[in-house]
Amino acid sequence: YRKAVQFSSYALEIDSVIKKSSAAIDRIFLAKMYEKLNILDSAVYFAERTMQDKDFEFGIHEPCRVLGDVAFKKSDFTKAMSFYRQGLPGSIANKDLVTNSEINAGIARLFIQSNQIDSAKHYADAALKSAVEVSYKNGIIVSTSMLAELYSKDQPAKALEYYKIMNAAKDSLFGTANILTIQNLVEREEIRQREAEAAALEYRNRIRWISVFTGLAGLLIIAFILFRSNRHKQKANQLLNKQKQQIEKTLSDLKSTQSQLIQSEKMASLGELTAGIAHEIQNPLNFVNNFSEVSNELIEELRIRNDELRIDDTEIKDLLSDIGQNLEKINHHGKRAGDIVKGMLQHSRSSTGQKELTDINALCDEYLRLAYHGLRAKDKSFNAKFETDFDASLPKIKVVPQEIGRVILNLINNAFYAASQPSKGGLSGTESSRVPTVWVSTKKDGNKILISVKDNGPGIPESIKDKIFQPFFTTKPTGQGTGLGLSLSYDIIKAHGGEIKVESKEGEGTEFTILLPCS
Repeated sequence: YRKAVQFSSYALEIDSVIKKSSAAIDRIFLAKMYEKLNILDSAVYFAERTMQDKDFEFGIHEPCRVLGDVAFKKSDFTKAMSFYRQGLPGSIANKDLVTNSEINAGIARLFIQSNQIDSAKHYADAALKSAVEVSYKNGIIVSTSMLAELYSKDQPAKALEYYKIMNAAKDSLFGTANILTIQNLVEREEIRQREAEAAALEYRNRIRWISVFTGLAGLLIIAFILFRSNRHKQKANQLLNKQKQQIEKTLSDLKSTQSQLIQSEKMASLGELTAGIAHEIQNPLNFVNNFSEVSNELIEELRIRNDELRIDDTEIKDLLSDIGQNLEKINHHGKRAGDIVKGMLQHSRSSTGQKELTDINALCDEYLRLAYHGLRAKDKSFNAKFETDFDASLPKIKVVPQEIGRVILNLINNAFYAASQPSKGGLSGTESSRVPTVWVSTKKDGNKILISVKDNGPGIPESIKDKIFQPFFTTKPTGQGTGLGLSLSYDIIKAHGGEIKVESKEGEGTEFTILLPCS
């Protein structure tokens, strides 16, 4: 089929210039071959091009058959039936019994798929009659195979007859005489190709040896000249390499220091901004909370006074109840806003910026449990597992613990959030039995320490994977994320001379890996 595609493509290039009808024939032939090769998009392209060609004089039944077979392979049975029905009259009108047999066989397959046995028998029988009339062996084999299977349950004798017809057709196509003829042709072609390759190889070898001897003489002369100059250059190169290594090390140290200074300034500025905003919000928020509590007490006093006066007015009682409920909601959400402000103040606490020898295992364990219990406190319905695998031989490394802790906390919070989300496919059998789980592990890899945070959530789509470290980009619903966590984490890890990587597969989960230098 691939060889057929190659030659048909050559023919199409020529026929597109000299004869349009021949070009259309080439296109439908390419559509057939691509369908056989299961390259379905190309098959659809050439079939549709043929149907659009007004000069194609052989009718649309052939491209309809190809499009029907492609739709069947894609399990779009409604579209497949539509194409077959559209092509069937044309195959009869043009007396194209080969295509007629193939279309009837396709319709029979669709009825078998929907368990409509009588209709399947009718169209399989029509496919067989068309194939027999033009001795189309492959059509005979396909249709008798279906008929034999359809009659095997209720009419075994008839099924046996169809099996015999099918085997006779197979013997005529794949019998010993045909196979021997094909083998002889193949062997003769292989012998001819070997002889041609041997002659070409002999010629190439002769040219190669001449080139080798000529080049060898030239190389000996050049080698002698280069040997003399190379000895002088080696000493100079050694000195240059040593100086280059010193300069590169100095430059690397400068870049690292610069990156850390920039990050420190950025974090300090962000902390000051957050603290300022939080303090500005805190005062009016205190007034809201205090006055809602005081108003609630006044409502309670008004209820008591109303009871003392024995005023039995249902509307007044309902209004007092509604006002009380509104004040409780104001107080509840005011306290919630207060908690957010406290969190902002805690988040904005500036670290000393001084690197300290830190136990990464202890840091990961502390922030894992902090994240888990924090989420449980906020949402009683939250339920997830977490597992740890810490390398006990991990050395202590110099980092700014508050900043690295912030990164770990952010990644773990994101992992718990992702693990608790349902997959996009809905609650399948696997999804309903999935337990939201987060894995945190550490290990030493050469001169680097690896921190891994993994979840079994729905994963990150490939289309947005490159955007997740951009500031203000978030996949969480409005109000649940700022889009700054991963951006800040990326900057902090870069400032420490490390890197952060992400691997994700949709439907299986995501893994973030932090790599920090040991020294």
